[in-house]
Amino acid sequence: MIIVVRPGATEEQVNEILEQLEMHGLTAHISEGTERLIIGVIGDKSRLSADSLEVLPAVEKLVPIMESYKLASKAFRPEGTSFDIKNVTLGGKELVIMAGPCAVESEEQVESVAAKLRACGAKFLRGGAYKPRSSPYAFQGLEKEGLQILRRVADRHDLLVTSEITSENDIEYAADYLDMIQIGARNAQNFRLLSAVGKSGIPVLLKRGIAETIDEWLGSAEYIMSEGNYKIALCERGIRTFETATRSTLDISAVPVLKGKTHLPVIVDPSHAAGKAQYVAPLSLAAIAAGADGLIIEVHPNPKAALSDAAQQLTPEAFKTLTDEIRAMSVILGRTYPE
Repeated sequence: MIIVVRPGATEEQVNEILEQLEMHGLTAHISEGTERLIIGVIGDKSRLSADSLEVLPAVEKLVPIMESYKLASKAFRPEGTSFDIKNVTLGGKELVIMAGPCAVESEEQVESVAAKLRACGAKFLRGGAYKPRSSPYAFQGLEKEGLQILRRVADRHDLLVTSEITSENDIEYAADYLDMIQIGARNAQNFRLLSAVGKSGIPVLLKRGIAETIDEWLGSAEYIMSEGNYKIALCERGIRTFETATRSTLDISAVPVLKGKTHLPVIVDPSHAAGKAQYVAPLSLAAIAAGADGLIIEVHPNPKAALSDAAQQLTPEAFKTLTDEIRAMSVILGRTYPE
């Protein structure tokens, strides 16, 4: 349930609502929009009569939410969510690009591509430090050393850092190096990890599980939000279907569907969906046209020599061509992209 607060309600009157909820063992999550204050009510609403709320002077109306996800619902923040990470806004007018190699292999490797990414308008340096792989014999990443490399290189080039962690035990250490934590597809329903990341307060890039429905995905976001962390961007990265021409099937339709169901920003990962570099650019442009707020793209200085996912990584030159196209498209769509 959502409580829409009457315009002009005093702080004392709003506190009266909060006290009523607390008295009945319910949790209140407050969203202050541009025109309205909205209170999301979490818990067993059968403990509280709607009549006892409607008579309070600050209550304009009560709005039931039928979905299992309450805080992630569009009804909780109809105007949409944007949030800042240092000097970068996610969910705003500007398209945000995150780019970098699939895996951090060495400081020299990351350094060789970082300046080129920044010159093309990328705002985040991405790179895998922890690499959960299908085979235990595949390269598993440099782990803590990888995070350190990402931070040092990003600081030299005025970039933010996003990378995946795979365990709640890594959060405290990763917090010193990451501006945004990635939750990968394999951990999209690792509810202990989601709750722990929610408690950390660190911004989250939540990827869709390989066979997760959109409602299940929003349920995963709800785990994070229920712990008080609303700085979440949802990342569509392809789902498993019968098709084998690409690594996964990029669900472009998920972008407008999410825009109708949730207020959270939407990022698209065309690299993992395609599995092949030649498809990354057209999928990127399709995602932007569908309404995505940004992209996360794999770029390697020498893809043929990459230790993981060599076939899907762009060269810096191909990345520049793509960002030039994104910049041109942004004008048509009424968005912006850095020069």
